[in-house]
Amino acid sequence: MAFRRLIFRPPVPIFRLFSLSDVVALLLVSLVLFLGVRLAFNTPEVVRGPTISLEAGALPYYALLSMGRMLAAYVLSMTFSIGYGYLAARRPGAERWMMPILDILQSVPILSFLPVVLLGLTAILPEGVAVEVSAVVLIFTSQAWNLTFSFYQSINTIPTELREAAAVFRFSPWMRFRQVEMPFAAIGLIWNSVMSWAGGWFFLMAAEIFVLGDRDFRLQGLGAYLQTAATQGDTQALWMGLATLVTIIILLDQLIWRPLLAWAERFKVSQVESDEPATSWFLDGLRRSAVAGMLQKRVFGPVARRVNARLDKPQVYVPSLEPAEAQNKRSILSWLTLIAFGLAVLYGVVEAGMLLITVPLASWGEIAVGALATLLRVAISVVIALAWTIPVGVLIGTNPRAAKLLQPVVQILAAIPATALFPVLLVGLMTIPGGNNLAAVMLMLLGTQWYILFNIIAGASSIPQDLQFTSDLMQLRGWRRWRTLILPALFPYVVTGLITASGGAWNASIVAEYTHFGDSVSRVTGLGALITSATAEGNYGMLLASTLTMIVIVVLINRFFWRRLYHIAETRYRMDQ
Repeated sequence: MAFRRLIFRPPVPIFRLFSLSDVVALLLVSLVLFLGVRLAFNTPEVVRGPTISLEAGALPYYALLSMGRMLAAYVLSMTFSIGYGYLAARRPGAERWMMPILDILQSVPILSFLPVVLLGLTAILPEGVAVEVSAVVLIFTSQAWNLTFSFYQSINTIPTELREAAAVFRFSPWMRFRQVEMPFAAIGLIWNSVMSWAGGWFFLMAAEIFVLGDRDFRLQGLGAYLQTAATQGDTQALWMGLATLVTIIILLDQLIWRPLLAWAERFKVSQVESDEPATSWFLDGLRRSAVAGMLQKRVFGPVARRVNARLDKPQVYVPSLEPAEAQNKRSILSWLTLIAFGLAVLYGVVEAGMLLITVPLASWGEIAVGALATLLRVAISVVIALAWTIPVGVLIGTNPRAAKLLQPVVQILAAIPATALFPVLLVGLMTIPGGNNLAAVMLMLLGTQWYILFNIIAGASSIPQDLQFTSDLMQLRGWRRWRTLILPALFPYVVTGLITASGGAWNASIVAEYTHFGDSVSRVTGLGALITSATAEGNYGMLLASTLTMIVIVVLINRFFWRRLYHIAETRYRMDQ
């Protein structure tokens, strides 16, 4: 059947075999971690943050502060993702170095990275500024990576006919970006933005309150309010904080995400129009609004025209569709910079090695056992997540009526920080055998399943309508439809979601395996528990060893497992006829 030969183009494989670029990227991250640890020795011995009020009247102010940090981190994440993804996809030879670095960065456990950033910044900046910057950086690291992978995937999977049209009409780089690349990436970026905000809410509590021995770093905000209420066992304040958070999430869904998804319908690559396109009452109101029309005519329109006029510089030649060969010639300045960078990395590696030598052999054995235990929990949580997210994601992505009902629900559930509900859940589970391990798996599941779900929704909603009509005409039903159309279309998105979900599960283990609730403490064997305890005790050697172990394990899994899945997607699921 001819239809079976119409298969989908996946992302260009991100994960290559280990090479010099992988080693350099790992050494660079190790150097950054070591420098942060070294700076931590110069921080004040005692730090006290502001008092967190649990009064209901403080919630609006705290919510405003947290929204400001979330927005700052999101703007930074989107800027980074577009710039980094574009350079990696477009610059010859850049992917070889940039994607291994990105792969390792998204493998760094966020909550073990926080003390390095926080203590390092505190040593060189005023305490209040350092804590604010650290909170934004932590939220940024929970938002940026899936956005970057999504944009990079979109740039590399632009249909050939669109690239040819841009080349034939001599689009300038800015016009190509504005008319082809960003529209094609819009749907994936919007859905991953929803996921990024959910991830930011998840780590907001850790970002606004962080305790390291006698150093109590905290900021006033909604996350600090929820964390304080959970620590003190004040369930009334906890539910008030959650109600405030849910209200914010609903407003964001109705006023931001739903209008954006409805607006992005125009960018679907399909030869026929959808029967039931996404709609938004707020977007319809804006289109009918006289004020919005005046602002568009008097403010936004003129500004956009001036920016386009300044940046639109037509090409003097038709650019090739093939990637240009990398230049092998380097200037003297490039060589000097490379040598200086190599010496800095060498110094950091030697110093980090000296710090790692101080870790006892018994501690390394504890790290190995903890890594195996955490790996098992990560595998269980990912398998459970995959089992339910595929059918639900396809239902939401392909059925507009179901999407109207379920989309707000999953956005709200994804954005509620599991770390706020986990202490309450933990109290009930601690009374049953194995309750601590079950609770740890549940928290890792709550923190990671949404990465898979939103990528599946984006993939399902991007299936061309004409291919769906064709499958209907060919009377493909049940498993035949899934095997021929749905699963091939979803496969690249599922792999992308699994990569970010597994990385998120490793990160969530730091919270899941070592938790406080009032006077109760829950700790299970695991690498995350070792990182948390080393952080609390100020054991920097153990912290560095545990963090590097987690990074290496995640990178190895990415290289030798996810890379194979990407290779399968590349060789078997292409849109080329």
